[in-house]
Order: sequence, then structure tokens, then C-alpha cells
Amino acid sequence: MKTFKDYFNNDIIKGLEAIGFKYPTPVQKKVIPFLLSSERDVIALAQTGTGKTAAFGLPIIQKINIKLNTPQALILCPTRELCIQITRDLSRFSKFLSSIKIVSLYGGANIDTQIKSLYQKTHIIVGTPGRIIDLIKRKKLNFFEIQYLVLDEADEMLNMGFKEELDYIISKLPKKRQSLLFSATMSKYMNVIAHAYLINPIEITTGKKNIGSDDVKHIYYIIRNLSKKYLVLKRIVDINPEIYGIVFCSTKKETKEIAEFLIKDGYNADALHGDLSQTQRESVMNRFRNKNLQFLVATDVAARGLDVNNITHVINYSIPKESEIYVHRSGRTGRAGNFGISVCIIHIRETKNLKEFEKKIGKNFERFMVPTGKEICEKKLIYFIDKVKKTIVDEDFIKKFIPEIQKKLEIFDKKELIKRFSWIEFNRFFNYYKNSKDLNSIITYNFNKKFKKKTFIKSKKLKKESFSKLFLNIGSKDKLTKIGLINLINQAVNNSHINIGHIEILSNSSLFEVEKRFRNKILIGMSRINHFGRPLSIEIKN
Repeated sequence: MKTFKDYFNNDIIKGLEAIGFKYPTPVQKKVIPFLLSSERDVIALAQTGTGKTAAFGLPIIQKINIKLNTPQALILCPTRELCIQITRDLSRFSKFLSSIKIVSLYGGANIDTQIKSLYQKTHIIVGTPGRIIDLIKRKKLNFFEIQYLVLDEADEMLNMGFKEELDYIISKLPKKRQSLLFSATMSKYMNVIAHAYLINPIEITTGKKNIGSDDVKHIYYIIRNLSKKYLVLKRIVDINPEIYGIVFCSTKKETKEIAEFLIKDGYNADALHGDLSQTQRESVMNRFRNKNLQFLVATDVAARGLDVNNITHVINYSIPKESEIYVHRSGRTGRAGNFGISVCIIHIRETKNLKEFEKKIGKNFERFMVPTGKEICEKKLIYFIDKVKKTIVDEDFIKKFIPEIQKKLEIFDKKELIKRFSWIEFNRFFNYYKNSKDLNSIITYNFNKKFKKKTFIKSKKLKKESFSKLFLNIGSKDKLTKIGLINLINQAVNNSHINIGHIEILSNSSLFEVEKRFRNKILIGMSRINHFGRPLSIEIKN
């Protein structure tokens, strides 16, 4: 098996040894020899966390002409976090090459400081499109000697609307250059990018395209009541005592809310989203990397470029609309040889999304039932006992306190001491979960055999006059389905055994029949809930 010593000079090897790099990963084995021997453009596809930065970064570092004082390599990436991460990695690789200069250019940081850094000798620039264009227009960047262009996560740059920015930047580069395109997925944007910016590229793929890592298990939980989603998240967290993970949300608002809920409930958590200043973002990330935070609650854009190897779980609090995004999310765990779990919390109507994800990553999702309070308490107690068994005591420190401890506790026998010490650790969860309800999805309804379509009917034991017809202010344009309406009714009255008659979903409204004896409860209950953020308005039709 070849090592890095077969490819790189001694100074680079010293840098790699300092960070524990010895053998190339699969993507590095394929890409590094090619880049060191060829000037042809490259499309490289590999799973997240497999070492793509080293695959393009190490050959570029070795091929840089340190005698030139102008930039020779431009690495473009979609986010500040990824920009910082790439710069950090390249700096570690070139630690013992004191003459090489790497500059990081991204928005949210002081532009005057970045301009000053460009006045000095610069060999490699890592930047985000917006800040690079700003500096080009200020005439502070010189791209005349650029020999290598790297587009890292270029599909995400197009997805974020950077097509015009990329066109502008690349138009300023020498036509004679080597262009390298790196991504974890072969998305719909990749062909567009390759056609626009690359010339006769060779495609290098490790594993199968878009296939998820074998070190990641994919599971999901189904919820019936969307208002209970956070409670489900709490139970997932509590049933995994050593969890260390990222919770993905769809919006900045949701990210802030979930982080606040977790903090309020006593978890070490914080949010990462676009409204934070660069100083705040770096502070949050450093706390997470150092494990001072147990949970990072983030949006997709904010989480691009996170490179933390020991994440145990990725939790999709809101599942993404596109399967490529799911691939990137799940790739945050199961990195560097570690095993990880990707969790989806979904409503019953979102199961079709999981089918699309399964096709994309070539993996099956396993359904887990939402843990009960009893299961969580048992798991916590066993974890506490195991923790006690593994605890290493500092004998020299504790021995001076033993006589006083024994004196105060001599009134208790061994059994009583075990109960009391366990209860100190355990009572918070017991008190919280002792009267908790089952949160698993149970939906009951009948189908009318007279109709080919699924039409909900009244019970045969009930007469027509036993039903009331109700009008609801949402319809198919609001993504309402018949099953969705059943769930809203169940959610409103917490009863899944109400007889429901005919349902008619119109474009902007809906009509449905329910037993008269539940009518008032439904009127009150449904007026208190939302559907995708829209308040419900309901009234009697007859």
C-alpha cells in the first residue's frame, strides 16, 4: 500500500505526520497521482468526510512555485465555514513550508484586514464568490498567474444562486489553467458546471455516485401531531445518553427556536445560522468542536464545510426537499472511520420523501418507534450504572474526605445508599416522564368500497342526522390531503376514534362530516392549531 511518502516532499510529509496522516484515503489514492502527473481538468466525486480537501490541496501545495509572489491557485467554496475549514486544512498540510502563503477571503470579516493580507506574498487564495468579486471590483486581486482553479461544492454554489458570480470570476482567470470540480453528489447542477467551466474533464469517482456511506445508519420516526415534534426530538436525545450531533432545521427562525428550547430544557446547545456575525459563528463552531456543546442546531447553508469527525448523530428535524441535501447532511456523521446515525423525524405524509432518499443513497431506512418514558428511564438508569462502574477514582484526593463521608452516611445500609445516589442522578427524568404519553403515530379510518377513490365514510351504525358538516378555510393549495385532515381532527381533540363521514377537499377550502357529539370539541380544538403556519378557521355548515 502506498503512503504519502511516495508522493510528496519531506516538508509536506512532516506536516502530515504532525496531524496523523499516513495512508491516503480511496479518493486521495485516485486523485493525487493524477493531479501530480496531469494538467487535465477533473471532476471528483466522493462521499463527504473522505478527504477531498487533501486530495486537491496536497498536489497544489507541492506544485506551487514559491518564488512567484502572486496567487497561483484559487479555491472557491459556497460558505464562510467551508472557506475557513479549507484554509485551516491547507495551513496544517503546509506547516513546515514557511515560505508558502495561504489567504482566506470571505464575507462577514473585515475587508480592510483581508486587503492588507493581499499586499504581502500570496500563493493560494481560498474564498467565497461574493467577497472575491468585491475584491476584484476594488482591483485588489491579481489573477494573471492562476494555474489551478478548484470549485469545492460547486453544485451548492449554483443552488445558492451564485451562477453569475462564478461566471464573472472565472472570466477573469487565464484560459490556460487546470480546473478541478469536487463534490459529494452528482446533482443536476454538476453537468451545467462541467460544461460551463471545464474542458474535456476526466471523472474520478470513489464508490458509487451519490451513494451514502456504509458507516451511516439511516432511521426515521413517524409523528402524527406536528405540534409534538419537539417532544419527539427530546425523546430521541434522551434515549441516546452519549449523543453528540447536529440538528438540521429548514429556516433560521426554526433553528433559533429549537436551540432555545434545548437550552431551556438543560441541554448544551446553540444555533448556527446566517444572522450571526463571523465572530459569533466562529465562537459557536469552536465550542462545538471542543465538545463544549452537545448539539449544534443549524440550517443547511450554515452547516456546509463542518469538519468534525466524532459526530454520532445527524437529526433531520425538518427533512430537506432535495435528496442531494440529505446526502450532504447525513455525511456530517460516519466520518474518518467512525460509525454514525442519520435520523429523520417525519409526518406520515412525508414518507414518500424517504423513498426518494433511499433511491439516491442506495440505503434502506429503518423505522424506529418513538421511545416511551419508561424506555428512556430504563436506558438512563443503566447508563448511569455503567458510568459508575467505569469511573476511575483519584484515591490520593478522595481519601482525606472518606472518614467524614462515612460518618455522615453510616445510618444507611448498602441498598439504601445505592437507591439514594441513583435517585440524585435519575429523578429529573423520572419526574418528567412518569406520566408521559405514547407519541407514536396511530391513524384509524374507514374506506368507502363504493368509490374507487379513498373516501371516508360514516359508520353504518350511525344515521345521517348524527353528523354535522363543517367548513374549513384550507384546501389542496395548502397541501391538505384527506389523511392530513384526519390527522388535524385527531390533533384537535386527541381522539383517533371519531366517526368521520364524507370529506371533500377543494382548492381553497374543505368540507367534512363528523359526529355531532364531537362537533364542539373539534370547533374549539381546530381553531387553536396551525397548518404549515396558517391559522385554521372552522365553522358549521348545517
